[in-house]
Amino acid sequence: MPTAILTGPPVPGSSIEGDLRSLGFDVVPAADAADARTLLAAAPEGERVAVVDARFVGHLHALRLGLTDPRFPLAAVPGAVTAQPAGRQALARALAGESTTAGGTTLLGGLADRIAAALDADGTEVHRPELGSLAAAVPADPQARNEARQAVATVDEEAVRLQSAVKSRDGFFTTFCISPYSRYLARWCARRGLTPNQVTTASLVTALIAAGCAATGTRGGFVAAGLLLILSFVLDCTDGQLARYSLQYSTLGAWLDATFDRAKEYAYYAGLALGAARGGDDVWALALGAMILQTCRHVVDFSFNEANSGDTDATGITSPAAALSDRLDSVGWTVWLRRMIILPIGERWAMIAVLTALTTPRITFYALLIGCAFAAAYTTAGRVLRSVHRTVRRTGRGAQALADLADSGPLAEALAGRLRRLTARPPLGSRAALALTGAVPLLAAAGVTSYGSALPAAMAALYVLTSAAAVAQPLTGALDWLVPPLFRAAEYGTVLLLAAKAEVNGALPAAFGLVAAVAYHHYDTVYRIRGNAGAPPHRLVRATGGHEGRTLLVAVLATLLTGAQFTLALTALAVAVALVVLAESIRFWVAAHKGGAPAVHDEGEPA
Repeated sequence: MPTAILTGPPVPGSSIEGDLRSLGFDVVPAADAADARTLLAAAPEGERVAVVDARFVGHLHALRLGLTDPRFPLAAVPGAVTAQPAGRQALARALAGESTTAGGTTLLGGLADRIAAALDADGTEVHRPELGSLAAAVPADPQARNEARQAVATVDEEAVRLQSAVKSRDGFFTTFCISPYSRYLARWCARRGLTPNQVTTASLVTALIAAGCAATGTRGGFVAAGLLLILSFVLDCTDGQLARYSLQYSTLGAWLDATFDRAKEYAYYAGLALGAARGGDDVWALALGAMILQTCRHVVDFSFNEANSGDTDATGITSPAAALSDRLDSVGWTVWLRRMIILPIGERWAMIAVLTALTTPRITFYALLIGCAFAAAYTTAGRVLRSVHRTVRRTGRGAQALADLADSGPLAEALAGRLRRLTARPPLGSRAALALTGAVPLLAAAGVTSYGSALPAAMAALYVLTSAAAVAQPLTGALDWLVPPLFRAAEYGTVLLLAAKAEVNGALPAAFGLVAAVAYHHYDTVYRIRGNAGAPPHRLVRATGGHEGRTLLVAVLATLLTGAQFTLALTALAVAVALVVLAESIRFWVAAHKGGAPAVHDEGEPA
């Protein structure tokens, strides 16, 4: 159980002890700084410890924000400071300094704030939550205490807590059509002891049922699928709001939320394709195209953001595009319009649900492909314009993130060692141009030749060479963040085109399964990087062949095998990749959760 060390003499009428116990703390009083140091040493290892001033006056939720958020090793609000196990050593040092200064004398108050100040002076990062209208103070006299209590009484604490449960930046549909009531559902879940992970799982199950309804191919099934998809999205919003409402953040929860979002959407695509097939309409190519386009959109987002993350020079980009964006942000309606046209998850799922219920799967996929293509062109063009005005070379974390996202296998690594002498100046210095040089001929060959032609295999061999050249030097150029998305488009697109050319029943569904398995691996790589856990182990990349190895293998199989044999090969490859990446991913995230990895709460991408 967490321990709260209450410092200073008790204040008549104070609710601080009860408040701390309601937050799950075992409250123990300390007579002086030396006593507090002894109590800190005696607190159970592996548990949170807090030092709280007995004179504290404020809202319970202010204490909750300051003392129970699992994302931060050290945190403080006025009158209270807390440390998780990772921060207890720093807290002990600060408290030891106070004990030495005080010489064991009776505490006169203010110890918690002095400890927080000592931590700051020592250069230790202490999280201080944004309290907004919530009150948190340590009054020095009865008059100040009465004023602080009046300040507490004038604020509707529950309304503030509900509002803070809603994501600060979200899409139009989510903000105005879902969050106004889903926050109350989050509160209902919190009061019944439900966890965000349970709500996340319920959202996944609901989406899978929706996919099953869509797979029936009946009008009633399509209507039910649309309604259930909206319900799944409501639950998807609720799990994050529940996490913020009750501060139940975790590494495992962030991974489940992000991973299940992709699983739900792509399973629904498969359900629509199955339903269409029951009606005699084969839309598997459209379903796979939609998944490829959506995944490549996300990789563009991830690559651009991760490439520029942590580098002050990289993020401080000034360009006409950035200046225009800033001006548009000053006009309220343009902000919402721009959030809508990028088709974030709320708008996208709402569109899919309505079109599923009212039209056909083919029309649904057409609309989805057109909308996502426009959104992808809009966001990518803006980022390219921002990047071309960048005058400094990317360093450190950004370049490493791009290298990890590239997913280069043993073939590219072996060749890259021999290609490192390539000049760093354009055109060979433009890594995105090198990647494009390999991707375009490969996709063209797969698209224009008949099934069984050797040309796609030859172009796949060239793709291996250009892919190696693209990553032979660190990806520090202004447009090098485009390299991972180009690799994804080349690999996924090749699988789609070759499966479509096979013209055999089951080839496209098998290709859908393969791309889904590989895409999961790529998403998992992003989530590990975002969680500061590093990329997946190199043995996993080697075991799955890397993007260039898989692309070459699929192209060679299409050359050597009949359509039916190619379908079986794609199915076997999909199962093998899925088993390997899922086993490693689940092992890693469960171990990270059990090992006490820092809790995270990724607000996620709007798209």
